[in-house]
Amino acid sequence: MMTTPTADLSAAGVSIWLDDLSRERINSGAFKHLIEDLDVVGVTTNPSIFAAALSKGESYASQVGALAEAGADVDQAVFDITTHDVAQACDIFAAEAERTNGADGRVSIEVDPRLSRDTQGTIAEAKRLHAKVQRTNVLIKIPATVEGLEAISATLAAGISVNVTLIFSLERYRAVINAFMIGVEQAKENGHDLSKIHSVASFFVSRVDAEIDKRLDAIGTEEATALKGKAGLANARLAYQIFQEQFSSERWQVLKNAGANAQRPLWASTGVKDPNLPDTLYVTGLVAPDVVNTMPEKTLEATADHGVVEGDTVTGTYDASNEILNRLDALGISYDEVVEQLETEGLDKFVASWGELLETVQAALDAAKG
Repeated sequence: MMTTPTADLSAAGVSIWLDDLSRERINSGAFKHLIEDLDVVGVTTNPSIFAAALSKGESYASQVGALAEAGADVDQAVFDITTHDVAQACDIFAAEAERTNGADGRVSIEVDPRLSRDTQGTIAEAKRLHAKVQRTNVLIKIPATVEGLEAISATLAAGISVNVTLIFSLERYRAVINAFMIGVEQAKENGHDLSKIHSVASFFVSRVDAEIDKRLDAIGTEEATALKGKAGLANARLAYQIFQEQFSSERWQVLKNAGANAQRPLWASTGVKDPNLPDTLYVTGLVAPDVVNTMPEKTLEATADHGVVEGDTVTGTYDASNEILNRLDALGISYDEVVEQLETEGLDKFVASWGELLETVQAALDAAKG
C-alpha cells in the first residue's frame, strides 16, 4: 500500500501541526483537506499570524463592526477576535482531540507578549484566555522567559494545558521541564485530573542556524563553512536527549502513575530560511517518537511533495550533536550569547507583531465607526 511522507511522519511518532490560522481558512473548509490529506492534527498561532490574517481578511468586517458599535477598545477587540478564531478551530479539531485523548487536536493561543516579563500578568491573562475560549483542546502559549517559568507552573496548577514557547537554550529547556513538573505536582495537590492536562515545549530550530550561520560566514574559514546548517538540528536533538532523560526520572514516574501526560517537545521555527539548505531539513532531520512539528504551510507542502522520512533521525545522534556545538565554541561562537540574543529578538518580534495587530484592528474599528 502506498504511503505519503506526512503519513510516514505520523507513523514515526511525529504529530503535524500547522503554524497558521485565519478566519478565511476556517470558513473555507480548508482544514478538512489538511486533516484528511496531509495528516495535520493541530494548529499553532502567534501575533505575527494574527496580524497577517487581519490585515488581509475581509471576513473579520462583521465582527469588527459589531465591536465598534459596542464601543470596544482595541485591546478588547483583539482579544475577542483572536479567541473567536481559536474557539472555532478547536471545534474543527475536536475529533482529533477525542481520537488522541487530548494529545493532538490542539489549537494554541498566545498570551499578550507585552506581558512576557510579568509573571502575575501572564498568569491572569492565561486564565482569562482559557475561560474565554471555553474549549478543552485549547493550549495557552506562554513564553519561556525567566519570568514565564512561574507562570507556566501556576497555569498548569490551575488545570490549564500549556504550550511553552520561544525556547532556544538547553539550559532553559531543563528549567521549562522543571516548571512543568512543578505545575503538574501542584495540579495533583489541587485535585485536578492529571490525564486532562497536556503540554508541549516549543523548541525553536531555524533561527539558531540563521544566527550562527551569519557568524560562521563572518569567520569565513573552510571549517566554519563546513558547520553551516548544522547547529539548529544539533541543538534540537540534544533537547530530545534531555526530554528522554527527564521523562524517565523517578520524579516523573510518580506523576505518570497518577495519570499525568509527558510534556512533548515541539519543533517550532521549522521553515528553512537559507535557500541553500533542503526545504524539509527541520522536518526530516527531527523525526522521533512523541514529538510535534509545527510547520508553516510552505514547509508542510514541501514535506508532502518530496519529504523523505527514514525513521528516527534523532536518537543516537547525541555525541555528534555535542561535537558540533563544541566545534562552534572552538571557533569563538558563544552558545550562551547566541541563545540569549535569540530570546530577546524573539520577544521583540512578537511585541512588534502585536503592535501591528493593534494598529490593524484600531484602523478597522475607526473605519467601522465612519
